[in-house]
Amino acid sequence: MNTSPSIVNELQEQLQGAPMQHMAQQLGANSEQIQTAVSAALPLLLGALGKNAAQPQGAADLLGALQRDHSQALPQGLGGLGGLLGSIFGGSTADSAPNPLGNGAAILGHILGGSQQKAEASLGQATGLGGQGAAQLLSMLAPIVMAFLANRAKSAHWDAGSLSQTLEQERAQAQQQGGLGGDLLGSLLDQNGDGKLDVGDLFKLGSSLWSGRR
Repeated sequence: MNTSPSIVNELQEQLQGAPMQHMAQQLGANSEQIQTAVSAALPLLLGALGKNAAQPQGAADLLGALQRDHSQALPQGLGGLGGLLGSIFGGSTADSAPNPLGNGAAILGHILGGSQQKAEASLGQATGLGGQGAAQLLSMLAPIVMAFLANRAKSAHWDAGSLSQTLEQERAQAQQQGGLGGDLLGSLLDQNGDGKLDVGDLFKLGSSLWSGRR
C-alpha cells in the first residue's frame, strides 16, 4: 500500500471553515478549543475502528458494511462528503433525510462500545468541553468518519486486508505521534474490554442514516 496523507489529516482539512465554525457554535467553544478537540477525536475514532478490524473477520465484516453503506450514503455525483456535511451542519435540502446526529450517537456507541463514557469524559476534561460537549462532538464526527471510509474503500478498491492495514496505520501513527489524541487512544485501547464493534448493527444504522436520500 502506498504512503498517502493520513485519514485524520484529510478529514481535518475537509472540516476546516464552516464545519468547524458550526461545531464551535453548537458546543459553545472557541476555534482553538474545537480544533484541539477534533484533532484528538478523529484518531480516537479511527483507532477504535482499527482495533475492531484487526482480526480478519472483523475487517471483512466492516468492509462489507462500508460497501453497502457507500452505495446508499454516497451516490455518484454527491461530491465526497459535501452532502453529509450539509445535512449535519445545516445545509441539507433533503426534507426527508433523517437526523444524522441521532444516528451518529448510535453509531458512536457501536464504535466505542463499553469505552464510550470513558472516552467522552476524558476528551471533555482534556479540552474543556465537558462530557456532554465531547459526546456531542463525537456524535457529529462518527458518521463523517464512516462515510469517508466508505468512499475511500470504493475509490481505492480496498479488500479487507487493505482496510485493516489502513486503520492499523492510523492507530499506530496516532499513538506514535502522541499528543492528546494518541494519549486518549492508548488509554482507551489499554482498557478496552467489551468495546467490540457490532458491524451488523452499524450497517443497519448506516443504512437508516441514508435511507432518506435519493
